[in-house]
Amino acid sequence: MRETGLQTVPGSGRRVPRRHPVVIGHRGAAAHRLEHTRAGYELAADLGADRIEPDVVVSRDGALVVRHEVELSLSTDVADHPEFTDRRRTQEVAGAWCTGWFVQDFTLAELRTLRAVERWPHLRPGNTLHTGELMTLGEVVELARARGVGVQVELKDPTWSASIGLPLAELVAAELGAAPDVVLQSFDAAGVRELRDRLGAAAGLVQLIGDEAAFDGMVTPAGLREISTYADGIGPSKHRILLRDGAGTLVGVSDLVAQAHRAGLTVAPFTVRAENAFLPVHLRRGTDPAGLGDAGTEARLLLALGVDGLITDNPEIAVRERAALAAPALAPVRPRP
Repeated sequence: MRETGLQTVPGSGRRVPRRHPVVIGHRGAAAHRLEHTRAGYELAADLGADRIEPDVVVSRDGALVVRHEVELSLSTDVADHPEFTDRRRTQEVAGAWCTGWFVQDFTLAELRTLRAVERWPHLRPGNTLHTGELMTLGEVVELARARGVGVQVELKDPTWSASIGLPLAELVAAELGAAPDVVLQSFDAAGVRELRDRLGAAAGLVQLIGDEAAFDGMVTPAGLREISTYADGIGPSKHRILLRDGAGTLVGVSDLVAQAHRAGLTVAPFTVRAENAFLPVHLRRGTDPAGLGDAGTEARLLLALGVDGLITDNPEIAVRERAALAAPALAPVRPRP
């Protein structure tokens, strides 16, 4: 992981007021149930998530469908449907070539015949025991409102989607508007800017920031100030805050949270996951990548650094650590005279 190059500097710039950090159930409660399924979203609410986080793509007939990416074979059983064999093809998606079955080649009715599958069966074998139908964005929002939680929607490659005649940002803006219980986010800066233009200042918008080199400019002071002109917050990879070396050893923390707050931006990093495969070396327990490590310590460190939220596959861990940090300190025990 690269250093951000940020330095803490004195000043009286615009600051984000401290809030109760929100827990955002990543694709539902993906550590326990299949991502983007009704059972996963309901479980996230049951485990205490304040928001649930669906990813949204567009079907051939313009339906807003909840999937992590436009290629379907990793997260559905599309390969087991002989009626769709001839739809497997190769295409460019946002600058990268990919082979498989693509959501824009299917109508919503056809997508309803597919079932969700676990994308990481080697890490989450328990999830292979579950199944679920594909959902629309409207159905997820309806579920969330019925359960009294918010929604944080990720738009997948909206600029690329518009280039193939499926205007994702326009469709999402038209369906959801600037609802107070909805936050919209994307890695695509042009897409986030389009949402601001369409929805105005009332919309809650987040610029997602990966840990790839292409995003390095966004985490400089100038980059953060630029983001603040069109978004309300950032969703950086946790590796932008908790710095690791190539061996997975935690080597320090950056001042990204403080700098983002100075630019008037909230910070909700992704993704806290409990399996060893996703944790720094010192928080792993045993050698099995699928074994459960100490994700609580990682969540606690991020919360202690002042983040405004956590995106997590394990909402129960973030909820527990948030409560522990908020609890009043115990009075010291003094010996009786």
